[in-house]
Parts: sequence; C-alpha cells; structure tokens
Amino acid sequence: MAAATTKLLLSDLASTVESVTSNYIRPISDRPNLTEVQISDGSIPLIDLQVLDGPRRLDLIKQIGQACHHDGFFQVKNHGIPETIINNMLSIAGAFFKLPECERLKSYSDDPSKSKRLSTSFNVNTKKVSNWRDYLRLHCYPLQDCMHEWPSNPPFFEVVAEYCTSVRGLVLKLLEAISESMGLQRDYIDKALGKHGQHMALNYRPPCPQPDLTYGLPGHTDPNLITVLLQDDVPRLQVLRTGKWLPVSPIPNTFIVNIGDQMQVLSNDLYKSVLHRALVNCDKERISIPTFYCPFT
Repeated sequence: MAAATTKLLLSDLASTVESVTSNYIRPISDRPNLTEVQISDGSIPLIDLQVLDGPRRLDLIKQIGQACHHDGFFQVKNHGIPETIINNMLSIAGAFFKLPECERLKSYSDDPSKSKRLSTSFNVNTKKVSNWRDYLRLHCYPLQDCMHEWPSNPPFFEVVAEYCTSVRGLVLKLLEAISESMGLQRDYIDKALGKHGQHMALNYRPPCPQPDLTYGLPGHTDPNLITVLLQDDVPRLQVLRTGKWLPVSPIPNTFIVNIGDQMQVLSNDLYKSVLHRALVNCDKERISIPTFYCPFT
C-alpha cells in the first residue's frame, strides 16, 4: 500500500503510482465484491424514442412507466440528439482532464456549495476515503446565468452549451412521458418542479492499478429528480437488481436514464430510485457525464 498522496487531483497521481494510495483504499467490508455481480445476459430496458410523437406513443409511455417502476433505469435510443453533439461533449471533457495540472487547478475547490468546482469527492474535507475519479461540476441552467463560470480552457462554451440545451430538451420530453405514465397531465411534473435546475458532472477515472480496492463511485442513489448519463465505451456502471449488481454495457449513441429520489417521492413510491455504482478499470480510462435535473435551489 502506498502512502497517502498530497496531490489534490487523481489525474496527477494515477500515472505515477504502481499501487493505490491509502487515501483511496476502501475498508475490506466496503470493496467491490465480484460474487455479488449478476452474470447473465440481462440488462436494463432499451427504449426507442422515435415513436414518442407518433401513433404508438401510448405503447411507449407504458414501456417507460414499466421501466421506471421495475428497474429505475433504462437506456434510450433515437433520442434526437445528433451524434456530433455527443462526440464533441466527450472530446471536450477528455481535453479538459488532459490539461496541465496548473490549468486544471484553476477550477479546483473543496467547497461543496460552489456551483463550479473540480474535485475528487463531494466533500473532501469530510470524506475519509476518496473516490477514484476527478470530476468537474457545472451548473448549466439557465445558461446565461452559468456560462460565465465555466472554464475557458479548453474552449467549453459553444460545445457544452449546445450539449446542455439538447439534453434539457430530452429531459423535458421524458418528464412529459413519465407524467403520462402515471395517468397525469403531460405538464404535471413540469409544474410540480416550479423553477427548474440543471447541473452536470464531467467524471474522469484513470486506469487503476488495483481496481478491487476502490470505487469510481460506491453504491448510491441520486437525490435529484432524474439523471441522464452519457458514457464512453468502457463498461463500469452497475445497477442493483434483486440483490445482485447488474453490469450495464454501453451502447453507442444512447443515453442512460435513471429515476432519482425526488421522482420516487413525487410518484408516491410507484417509481424507484435504485442503488448504482461505478467500478474502475486497470487498463482503460473512463469518462462519464451525468446531467442532473431537479427543482432550482
């Protein structure tokens, strides 16, 4: 076991060590356990949104409702967001984490209340064990109130603004469909939210020399209303289903959608906010970009 590092960011540490440093090592009882992983062809539902505005809309609404109730997670294809926007977002995220340390540290903060901050954990001052990741948190709605806080290097504004606007459009469609799936008016959730809030995290997880000792993110539920996740081609996301962790294989040009705690409350526990986690990889880096939608606070 290597000694604890003084580096603030994992991306400046990972390539210099041959073993996981002590401040990233989980207690034995809280490490990934592969015997708890479901080995099967099962996966979360894949829903085709192409028919959302067509004559089969009601069938699609039913599919979404079943996925929210039984799984809490589903993937969507034919979502209307061009592949170029997706690829540009993944590229700009990767470019940020390849910047020199001094440039990235301009965004670093250990204050969890900051609307823009680069860190390793939600609150590094209280976390005894850090997650094996760096992440950049950005608020992204309303855009005109947030963009001035974003990093200027690499040139974020056009790419990230286009992505955020596109994902917000997808979220609004999904919220209408979820409202209808509960037998309510399309705009029920929209009105219940009041003022909308949207933020995102750019997660970077470098290769880990001992992936069995740590997590990219341990098991948790999302506290917000709904999350839309963009991930690269490295499969590390797992969802808890009937006591086993189900790996979610990436599908190109899709998004993963999951129900958050607020949606579970709003649906009177009809729809489930379920535990999920992110493992790490000894060979490949991983980038994932969740967008969190919630009431504005």
